[in-house]
Amino acid sequence: MNKGKVYIVGAGPGDPKLITLYGRECIEKADVIIYDRLVNTQLLTYAKEETEFLYCGKEPKKHGNIQQQIHKWLVEYAMKGKTVVRLKGGDPFMFGRGGEEAEYLRAHGIPYEIVPGVTAGVAAPAYAGIPVTHRNYAGGVTFIAGHQSGERDRIRWDALSHATDTIVFYMGMGNIGYICEQLQRHGKDGHTPVAVIEWATTNKQRTVVGTLQTIVDIVQEKKLSSPAIIVVGDVVKLHDRLKWVEETW
Repeated sequence: MNKGKVYIVGAGPGDPKLITLYGRECIEKADVIIYDRLVNTQLLTYAKEETEFLYCGKEPKKHGNIQQQIHKWLVEYAMKGKTVVRLKGGDPFMFGRGGEEAEYLRAHGIPYEIVPGVTAGVAAPAYAGIPVTHRNYAGGVTFIAGHQSGERDRIRWDALSHATDTIVFYMGMGNIGYICEQLQRHGKDGHTPVAVIEWATTNKQRTVVGTLQTIVDIVQEKKLSSPAIIVVGDVVKLHDRLKWVEETW
């Protein structure tokens, strides 16, 4: 039997209209779709009636052996000649472990394609009226996985605090206090603006704005939680002027 093929597809940040045309085409021809917790399930309605769905959602800090199971499914179904879509929130190569899955497929001789998606680190600020770069505010942006802390922390905070004008943290809500503390400890002004955008690009989106000194208390007061993107830098000042989507929902 001929081998099937795996498409590692970025589903975008939440709004189902933000998937790419090619991403939707992949869903439409899939025999099997293996999808994540943050994938908008409206996208699954594009699939064929006979498509098999496998949910592999990972709760924060509860990943366990799910990734190993995903690897096995990808190879197992492709070896049966199936067209497999691995549907991942955002972009598969931006903190999505898409690279690991591609490596596993290559090691097992399975053909695959990578289908990029709109990543939350750009889309969430955009939906909150915050451009991550701006000629008058920021000439560069850094994307960081914010769930690192303690002994697992590999972030060079001294360099990060001064590297670019805008810093965007993914998966940082559980460590937001630690993030703000480290940035200030390594030279970032405590009055630097910070925005937290919860459930970005969906009708549950909420945005709060503060500073490195105040944002933790604001987040606790407003009871924001994951999934959320944290944006640090002067571009956050544009939120009040450019915000649009939360005023239309």
